[in-house]
Amino acid sequence: MKKILFATVALLMVGAAAPAIGADLGNRNYYKAPAPAYAAPIYNWTGFYIGAHLGGAFSSDNNFNGLSTGNNGNGRFLGGLQAGADWQFHPNFLVGVEGQYSWLSGSVGAVFPGGVAYTNDQRGLGSITGRVGYTWGPGLLYVKGGYAYSDNNEKVTVGGTPAPFVIAGDHRNGYTVGAGLEYMFAPNWSAKAEYQYYNFGDAHFIGGPLAGSGNFTTDDHTIKAGVNYRFNWANSAVARY
Repeated sequence: MKKILFATVALLMVGAAAPAIGADLGNRNYYKAPAPAYAAPIYNWTGFYIGAHLGGAFSSDNNFNGLSTGNNGNGRFLGGLQAGADWQFHPNFLVGVEGQYSWLSGSVGAVFPGGVAYTNDQRGLGSITGRVGYTWGPGLLYVKGGYAYSDNNEKVTVGGTPAPFVIAGDHRNGYTVGAGLEYMFAPNWSAKAEYQYYNFGDAHFIGGPLAGSGNFTTDDHTIKAGVNYRFNWANSAVARY
């Protein structure tokens, strides 16, 4: 009985001393895993977009083989819409396609001796183009080219009175080339500045008071600033961890 009592007292003493011994051993060191490295956002231009633009249009002064011209060199206001899609197939390169239409103000034309005048109320410019671009993060430099359409409303007057006429040559359909700079300023938004040249070929009058007056060219130099909203950009600016 004394042995049992002695063993019980010894166990109680050991149990009471255990916390003190643990304290003497010191606290265990814990190591916190290092924070993951942060990578800069990745910009992806792949996706569809729609947008709008404003700018100006300027026509050449070489119409009618150097005969007296009207306001061909004066600027006209333009504004319109665009839609397209891009595919970024390389960290620095992309290809795309875009459709665009711009409404124009004013008109172009020429005045001839005898009170004969030709006026082209060019109401709009359209285009369907492909483009190739070089990108560095949020910036994009591109060139474009393709089909162009001119919405013409032409008339010839003699002394202010409309006169019938016939034109040979299609100057509604032509080509366009251009270049621009685009910048992604928000995850779904980009702004652009663009120069675009439209050429609709030569035409000449074969009937009416201006028959035999010579060839003339319908072309336009345009400068535009615009903004695009881009779809399918779930990974357009994603931080990698």
